[in-house]
Amino acid sequence: SNNHLSTGTTNQTGSNDTNNNGGTTMVIGQGLGGQIHTTPTLGINGILTPSLGFLSQSSQQHLPYTNSNSNLLRTCDPNTIFRYSARRNKDDLHYSPYSLSPLSPASIRLLRSPRKQLRKIPKTPFKVLDAPELQDDFYLNLVDWSSTNILAVGLNASVYLWNANTSNVTRLCDLQTESDTVTSVAWSDRGQYVAVGTHKGIVQIWDVATNRKTVSFPRHTARVGALAWNDLCIYSGSRDRFILQNDTRSNKQERKLAGHRQEVCGLKWSPDRQLLASGGNDNRLLVWNQSCSNPIQVYTDHTAAVKAIAWSPHQQGLLASGGGTADRHIRFWNTLTAQNLQSIDTGSQVCNLAWSKHTNELVSTHGYSQHQIVVWKYPSMLQLARLTGHTFRVLYLAVSPDGESIVTGAGDETLRFWNVFTKCRANKESDSVLNLFNKIR
Repeated sequence: SNNHLSTGTTNQTGSNDTNNNGGTTMVIGQGLGGQIHTTPTLGINGILTPSLGFLSQSSQQHLPYTNSNSNLLRTCDPNTIFRYSARRNKDDLHYSPYSLSPLSPASIRLLRSPRKQLRKIPKTPFKVLDAPELQDDFYLNLVDWSSTNILAVGLNASVYLWNANTSNVTRLCDLQTESDTVTSVAWSDRGQYVAVGTHKGIVQIWDVATNRKTVSFPRHTARVGALAWNDLCIYSGSRDRFILQNDTRSNKQERKLAGHRQEVCGLKWSPDRQLLASGGNDNRLLVWNQSCSNPIQVYTDHTAAVKAIAWSPHQQGLLASGGGTADRHIRFWNTLTAQNLQSIDTGSQVCNLAWSKHTNELVSTHGYSQHQIVVWKYPSMLQLARLTGHTFRVLYLAVSPDGESIVTGAGDETLRFWNVFTKCRANKESDSVLNLFNKIR
């Protein structure tokens, strides 16, 4: 038979078929005289090859060269072989394949994205209150902020309440008639009662609504410098080295915890109210539970008194503590494994620590010799802000109920209010199926 390549018009035309390799094939049916007509096909490596019409369909399926790469050049119009277009991914936008830049498309996209605005922390307090006769004593805790937005301050022999909503000031109690002074104050969880520790070793419970003393516990033999509530039980730490648990409903002493060798100056409950951390002038940090009279963990890395204690509300078992003038370190502990995670030298006496309720940040107040307030980013411990203004040691610290503001007190007899935290959560929870905590409600 006389077979020839035909590019013109034939008598009978079959169907159009596009090969996987990017070429176009037109199969010509049987013409006059039984001749078989073929049309050029763009084959492998751009070589024109004839395509025979009498090949079976199964045979034709194995002839073309196939490639799974979606980035190969493909024809846009099936009627021509001279017009091509490159199929690009969405990530390759604004990126030329002929660019000589060593940067990847992802890096270029990152550089072109808008710059993230840095959070600015005001360097000056938004409010300053006079606090005459506020004692300059490292071992006392004379300032606390309630969940109802009322600030309690111990000034010499009296306890004053400042309402942050109305700015009204009232005097809760006066111990001058008892020849006693205030050494510590602490609000109950619901903001209904205020516990007042005195120089004579007495713990008094006052009802804020009625301004009346409901119960008194004269159990300590020395001043009470630290207080901590757990439901309706009050825990008190004293210079007599003991921690006492008293139930405000039954007026009974529940437990007596003995573990410190000198004055107890720091007490803090974990967020789940299962563990109690205590710090003392014996340079020791102890961890207690509710079922044992002996400490379950003892940390002795500090080389000075441990007053600054704070539990993280974001990570279970994470405890931060700060040392006095001879130590100057903030140390982080994993109480689940009893390990020292890290420590940082702050350069000055650490008086108080407090975590942000919304972000993984914490604030520390300092005494000798810088008298400053520092906001830290955990766990990198990058300093976000350094606030100055007090002229004496910043011995007292409390966080507002909304978690945005703090109040600091010092021996310069002033209370200063600062905006240091934000309500926006910086870290989103991982959606990975490997995160077991995602399924816990």
